[in-house]
Amino acid sequence: MVQKSKPPTAATEPKRRGRPRAYEPDVALGKALDLFRTQGFAATSLDDLSEATGMNRPSLYGAFGDKRELYIKSYQRYREEARASMVEIFRQEMPVRRRLERIFASALNIYLSGETGPRGCFTVVTAASEAVGDPDIRAMVLDGLNELDKAFASCFRRAKEKGELSDSADPAVLAQLASATVHSIAIRSRARVSRKELEAIAKGAIDVMVGGKS
Repeated sequence: MVQKSKPPTAATEPKRRGRPRAYEPDVALGKALDLFRTQGFAATSLDDLSEATGMNRPSLYGAFGDKRELYIKSYQRYREEARASMVEIFRQEMPVRRRLERIFASALNIYLSGETGPRGCFTVVTAASEAVGDPDIRAMVLDGLNELDKAFASCFRRAKEKGELSDSADPAVLAQLASATVHSIAIRSRARVSRKELEAIAKGAIDVMVGGKS
């Protein structure tokens, strides 16, 4: 008579390992950033985020919180990356015209990037809309605008001290004009205006701010 084998008991069963993490939080946040930047907050669903990041909803909640928290984290990441791409240009010593040319060129590199087309600026294209009804996002947007104004103002003050600007030049006003130019090319880039035309806009703005001499 053949003796039936006994089913394995809990003591004899091999221990199951915990499910390995199938995602990298930093990579997932970058995917979410790309999606929010392209589609905005309202048009981006949790299903969209799940598909883009490869994470199910519970994993998204566990790693980043709800959709709003993930949006804010994405916007913070965008600002950090944008700041890092320009910080050296603001710090290095160079003529003010050359500095502005490099800043606007760097901005265009950011705004015109994207696998499916130019994505523009996260602040101008999507965060500014959310700032209307969300005080936390509004504070972040205002902080970003003020930070850019202050960085430009510092550039123009240095240029004035070196005699590159007239005695009547107001660094604060010029800084706001420079920031407005950044925002303008961001919007136009999203509308797929050509880089050549955007560069012409930037050059014209520089001529107004520091004079037409090259």
